[in-house]
Amino acid sequence: MQIQDKPPFDTHYEWIGGEQKVQALVDRFYDLMDLEPRYAALRAAHGPELERARQNLFWFLCGWLGGPQHYTDRFGHPRLRARHMPFKIGILESEQWVACMDEAMGDVGVDAALRTRLKASFLQTADWMRNAPG
Repeated sequence: MQIQDKPPFDTHYEWIGGEQKVQALVDRFYDLMDLEPRYAALRAAHGPELERARQNLFWFLCGWLGGPQHYTDRFGHPRLRARHMPFKIGILESEQWVACMDEAMGDVGVDAALRTRLKASFLQTADWMRNAPG
């Protein structure tokens, strides 16, 4: 049995580089979603305006990664699935979300080992968030 290496930081938030890096990641994610045709279904699911989603994802990711609890301080428990029920999230949208986030992580220079860990978590969450076929 192999013992998994201990991460180099106490939290993923520290490992990623703190608030500035989380903001850069979120900005790149939404910029890619807005500009790249390969994320068209994901973009369409977000409606015409992205600023609120961009801010909420930043606040959420800070806390989810182990940093400041900006989201829960403002809104309470994230209730991710319930808050996303009004939006069609099928296989295509969930796969595009993960692909877009993975590309954004690469573009902003998230450490390869952390990127692998986060992508695995994002895959599980994206699968769990699906609420529509296709």
